[in-house]
Amino acid sequence: MDVQGLGAIVTGGASGLGAATAEMLARLGARVTIFDLNTELGTAKSDEIGGHFVKVDVVDEASVTAALDEAEGRHGKARVAVNCAGIATPAKIIGRDGSPLPLADFVRIININLIGTFNVLSKVAARIHDAEALGEDGERGVIINTASVAAYEAQIGQPGYGASKAGVVGLTLPAAREFARYGIRVMTIAPGIFWTPLMAALPQEAQDSLSKQIPFPSRMGRPEEYAKLAEAIIGNPMLNGETIRLDGAIRMAPR
Repeated sequence: MDVQGLGAIVTGGASGLGAATAEMLARLGARVTIFDLNTELGTAKSDEIGGHFVKVDVVDEASVTAALDEAEGRHGKARVAVNCAGIATPAKIIGRDGSPLPLADFVRIININLIGTFNVLSKVAARIHDAEALGEDGERGVIINTASVAAYEAQIGQPGYGASKAGVVGLTLPAAREFARYGIRVMTIAPGIFWTPLMAALPQEAQDSLSKQIPFPSRMGRPEEYAKLAEAIIGNPMLNGETIRLDGAIRMAPR
């Protein structure tokens, strides 16, 4: 798909993987709207790339609907949506004091990472399923979700994160199969250890230790490398219904 002049949405686009993806889409000529809760960073990034920012809670149906209305009013129907919004709050199922993880903490991660992804995916697809087809294959759009290698090898302390990202992986194929009749592709990227604001907050010793676990290249992934894969997915119509690991061949240890 050639995104030149097309509307595009990136959730979590104010920083990290989402910001790099928003930059990539703008460079290709897309009309980008960033969805994020961080108004300061989101506005700065949208101004930098010549896009638009909307403060959005991806878990809230009304918030997403209103944001899509605003984005569509400015840039037309979004033919590309990349879901990067998510959290990774660590917590063991049984705490040091022997008490179970509060259910609300587990639900919060599932809501943002999985339910939020579905919320945006479903509403974007509903808006473009009957739009004018683009190109000879009849493609109407592409939706890229973000999982994690934790979907397959979540470590101790990642029950909510691992479960939420496994859910995103599990959503990919049935969504792609359903949307095939509409010419809408669905793909998922499962990053390994990437340099993000979350990682930047870790001590240097912890960062170095994580980097050494990656076979090659033995460093954290860069947000622009995620964006490069998203660009390849958008441009290749045969990529559909699959989750691609982007991890330097790492397989996470239990802890």
